[in-house]
Amino acid sequence: MSVDRAQEAEAIENGAGDTGSVVTEAAAAVRTYAVAPGVRLNVRSGPGTQYNLVRVLPEGVRVPIYCQTPGTTVTGTYGTTNIWDLIDSGEYVSDAYVHTGTDGYIAPRCG
Repeated sequence: MSVDRAQEAEAIENGAGDTGSVVTEAAAAVRTYAVAPGVRLNVRSGPGTQYNLVRVLPEGVRVPIYCQTPGTTVTGTYGTTNIWDLIDSGEYVSDAYVHTGTDGYIAPRCG
């Protein structure tokens, strides 16, 4: 998912109206979450640090969480966790850097 798509999902969540693309009900229902302040977050091809780096999210973005899965344990801004968030097809970020408001799962398990 590009940063533009992450921001588009945020616009949908905040009721910003038509973003110029077709929006399905499922996409409109996806909540976005803030990445930790001051963090440029690595996006991986799988749920762990051993997976390839796909891209780096800039500071200040919000990401959707479609599902979550266990993976490599990471210590970050919001604690230590082995939860990884699927933010787009084949794109995972560590939940340790995403403000979900809880240390546990907030979305269905992937797979």
